Amino acid sequence: MASSPSSASHTRSKKPLGKMTDWVRQALLRKPKMSVCAENPASDSPPPAAQDSPPSSGPSSIPAPTPPLTSVGTSSSGRWSKAYDVCVCHSEQDLVAAQELVSYLEGGAASLRCFLQLRDAAPGGAIVSELCQALSGSHCRVLLITPGFLGDPWCKYQMLQALTEAPGAEGCTIPLLFGLSRAAYPPELRFMYYVDGRGPEHGFPQVKEAILRYLQTLS
Repeated sequence: MASSPSSASHTRSKKPLGKMTDWVRQALLRKPKMSVCAENPASDSPPPAAQDSPPSSGPSSIPAPTPPLTSVGTSSSGRWSKAYDVCVCHSEQDLVAAQELVSYLEGGAASLRCFLQLRDAAPGGAIVSELCQALSGSHCRVLLITPGFLGDPWCKYQMLQALTEAPGAEGCTIPLLFGLSRAAYPPELRFMYYVDGRGPEHGFPQVKEAILRYLQTLS
């Protein structure tokens, strides 16, 4: 049975409409994929911000601040602001007496820090430089004044240098008159009281007491 012209035309018009519908459906399905690709770039190309910013680190990776290097039991003020409590100035003839004095000062509970040049000076160091550093690095100076001290130009230099280091500091320079009469006391030290070495224990306890009294003023 032959089809009528109306049904044939209806069939022909239906096919283009079906093709158009399929094309629209494919276009709609393709559009979201394009938008997703535009919003999410490829994973192997990081954004510029990720390249410029440093890598993040947790709290455990942050190094703790390094504390300043300080000696144990020291501080920047008071007694511990200098390397020595006392510098003992003496002549070479009086080395034994100076060693006895230092042994007395370093003993006991006070445990004073003494500088004795022949014992504590740096090997190879210049004598004058070592003495000046010891005087400036000590709170007190003990001048062991003996006949040998008065006859030695180097000892006179030590005495004048000690007075130069602390011309107005009362109590930090302690003359110990050892084996001499009052008349032999150096005129440069007339404005200072001295310790008489002819007293009990050669005046060592008085010297130690004077040093401790001065150190108490520093705290």
